[in-house]
Amino acid sequence: MKFSFPFLKCFSSSADTLDGNQIPYDGQISQNFMVYSYNYLKAATQGFKASNKIGEGGFGSVYKGKLQDGNFMAVKVLSVELESMRGEREFVSEIAALSYIKHENLVNLKGCCVDEAHRLLVYDYMENKSLALTFLGGEQNRSKFTWTLRKEVSIGIAKGLSYLHEEVTPHVVHRDIKASNILLDEKFIPKIADFGLARLFSENMSHISTRVAGTLGYLSPEYAISGHLTRKSDVYSFGVVLLEIVSGSPVVAFDITRGEHFLVNKAWEMYNADQLLELVDPVLDRELLNDDEAVRFLKVGLLCVQESASLRPKMSMVIKMLSRDGAIIVDEMKISQPGIVADLRDVKIGRKHSTQSFFSKASTSMSPGSPLQIGKRRKSNS
Repeated sequence: MKFSFPFLKCFSSSADTLDGNQIPYDGQISQNFMVYSYNYLKAATQGFKASNKIGEGGFGSVYKGKLQDGNFMAVKVLSVELESMRGEREFVSEIAALSYIKHENLVNLKGCCVDEAHRLLVYDYMENKSLALTFLGGEQNRSKFTWTLRKEVSIGIAKGLSYLHEEVTPHVVHRDIKASNILLDEKFIPKIADFGLARLFSENMSHISTRVAGTLGYLSPEYAISGHLTRKSDVYSFGVVLLEIVSGSPVVAFDITRGEHFLVNKAWEMYNADQLLELVDPVLDRELLNDDEAVRFLKVGLLCVQESASLRPKMSMVIKMLSRDGAIIVDEMKISQPGIVADLRDVKIGRKHSTQSFFSKASTSMSPGSPLQIGKRRKSNS
């Protein structure tokens, strides 16, 4: 299926990008989408100065820049390997996913730049960086992450994913939902970011690929093992993020007594022992915490990471379960065992595994939480 998107303007001739100027995109398509010259973005970021660097991902670095009108922006400079087209695919995927959709809980793409081998994307600047940097990790950060704010962030992420999965045609599967890809604006409203791995699907279609991409710890087992990608793969990743937000625990941890262990497995064990409340982040102010609500959020996380993708709820249902009246819905749902992929060496496309088994050691070439891509891509059936 072919799609028509405004990002095609990015690939116009070099005559369309004037030194030091931003060129508005065709107003018939979008008044907000701009084509920038490389020199303009280089000047805005002070030559991509190291002190202006605000992030780094699997496909490039992100810099803070200042527009001529005084407003700030974030500029992603993609690493492009022309021979393998690595970076080029991510550039196109990101623009295809974001140039025609707008939502409060999605990062806003302002425009792009194509200049010889340079591929750059321009976004609204997010004052409070990512969920991973601002709130998760250290105890001092987490102590600022109140229960009310955790609820609002969780529901906001769910609304963004629900929009991508159920309200957009063709619908969008993000493929790399994780704490570092959730940005926070000045009001701490969450914005789903980094659509370089995203895929677009028509209704009732799925995707089989030998190029598995995502992040260890957040990766759904059926996608990692069979290459079968659906919206439920994103639901799994969201479930991991939700467990992370409520517990304040890392997705993958290591201690002397247990060795390497996964948050999903820990939550499942505590659920079976009727001890989920003990998983709630201990730095939270207990006087301001609603225990039943916190436990319900953890149960929703477990519903999202169930091994059987068909049992995972849609994101619109997740929003209902996280809402004020969601307790009744959650209480009526049975939670089954989650699936976990713990070792990249055991990920073989087409090889049959029980995803209930927890592999003993993480791959020596891949640290937990790192982005991964495995194998060669073959044509999607969508």
